[in-house]
Amino acid sequence: MRIAVLGTGHMGRTLGIAFIGAGHDVVFGSRDPGQATDLPAPAFGHVEAIAGSDVVVSALAAAHSLATLTLLRESLADRVLIDIGNAVDQHMDLIYPDASLGERLQQALPDTRVVKTLNTLGGPIGVNPTLLSAPTNVFLSGDDDAAKGVVAGLLTDLGWAVDRQVDLGGIATAKAVEHYFLLFAALIGALRTPMFNIAITR
Repeated sequence: MRIAVLGTGHMGRTLGIAFIGAGHDVVFGSRDPGQATDLPAPAFGHVEAIAGSDVVVSALAAAHSLATLTLLRESLADRVLIDIGNAVDQHMDLIYPDASLGERLQQALPDTRVVKTLNTLGGPIGVNPTLLSAPTNVFLSGDDDAAKGVVAGLLTDLGWAVDRQVDLGGIATAKAVEHYFLLFAALIGALRTPMFNIAITR
C-alpha cells in the first residue's frame, strides 16, 4: 500500500520506519522537503506526497494540524486519513474540550475518510505492541467502515492482533480517546515512563 506520512518529526519517522518494515511504500510530506534529511523514505511537498498515496497519516503537530489539513482539502478528497494526534496547548490543556480533533477534521474534510487511532499510547508501543509484557488494546473511531477496515489491516501489520483492536464506532467517539490524554499525561508523571498502555479485560 502507498502511504503518505505528513510530518517528519519523531512520530512521523517512527511510523514511516514501521510501515516500510511491514512492506508498504512510504513517502513523507513536508512543508520544506529540501530540509527534511535523514528520513527512511523520500520527502515531497504535502500535495505531491498525498497525490500518489492510498492512505495519508497525519503525524503533524496536533495543535496545528486542523489548519494545515484544511488547506489540503482538495488533495485529501477520497483518501483515508489516519489522525493520531492529541490536540493540546502549551499548558497541556485540550484545545477542543467539547469535541475532538478527529471530529473537527471530519467536519472540515467531508470528502475525506478520517479514522482516529494510535493516540492513546506512546509511539514505540504503537508500532510494536510486544514491547509490553502483556497484550493491550488499540482503538479506532471513524464514520466509514471500509476506511476503518483499511486502518485495521495496517494496525495488524504493526503487530496489533485483530482481537486487540477495539472499534469504538463513529468519529464522535474520538472525543473519548482524545480526552484520555489527560489521564495518560498524569500517568506518565506518576509512573515516570510512557511505556504503558490500556488493556481491556472482561
